[in-house]
Amino acid sequence: MEEKREPLLRMENVSKSFSHVQALFGVNLELQHGEVLGLVGDNGAGKSTLIKILSGAIIADEGKFYFDGTEVKINNPADARRLGIETIYQYFALVDNQPIYINIFMGRPRTKPMLGGFIQRLDKRRMEVESREILEGLKIKIPSMKEFVRNLSGGQKQAVAIGRAVFFNPKILVMDEPTSGLAVKEVDKIHEIIKDFKQKNVSVIFITHRLQSIFAVCDRVVVLRGGKVVENRMISETTLEQVVRAMFGLLKKED
Repeated sequence: MEEKREPLLRMENVSKSFSHVQALFGVNLELQHGEVLGLVGDNGAGKSTLIKILSGAIIADEGKFYFDGTEVKINNPADARRLGIETIYQYFALVDNQPIYINIFMGRPRTKPMLGGFIQRLDKRRMEVESREILEGLKIKIPSMKEFVRNLSGGQKQAVAIGRAVFFNPKILVMDEPTSGLAVKEVDKIHEIIKDFKQKNVSVIFITHRLQSIFAVCDRVVVLRGGKVVENRMISETTLEQVVRAMFGLLKKED
């Protein structure tokens, strides 16, 4: 009999408060290898707090984290990145007045030695080539990597943000509202990208208010309400109506 594999990520009894406001109450969450997990909830449910804790942007007051069965600490973004956790926030965190290749390599530029190695100069050509390879790997076509981000569509900006995360070869990709404000065709493209990550065994936590997207790409859905997990089901075992009921505290006994 095959031994059951440990979850890639396990969060146990995670709590967080801000002053007198309790944002999370003992949240337990698991993420399997290659799983696409939908994380949903109304405004104020605790989604943003939870993913900021996972990404190292804020520190939990209580709770434990296990990666592949081993307890780990996530006290800052560097800790999360070393574990292979990359987060794409809702508003892209891109620099509009810089070209695509600069945005993809922001904070980790490619350089080449000058004057016998005494000076390091930006290797713009290499960054352009590698940026194109990254985006082509996501099946995104943008004519020039020199294009300024401010000139891109919402879907193209999202692709650049995803491309920047992909550069680190993540094990877990946290996507915060990646389809927000996008046209239907662009939403479909984001769905394709998520499915492609699953095929590559990258685990995805997908946060969205667009519940149709959850049913289009996710394996499982976790519902947060008032800082607590109120529902945790396989997509095949629930319906959009049941998810909405859970979000607003309207679950019936038969649910």
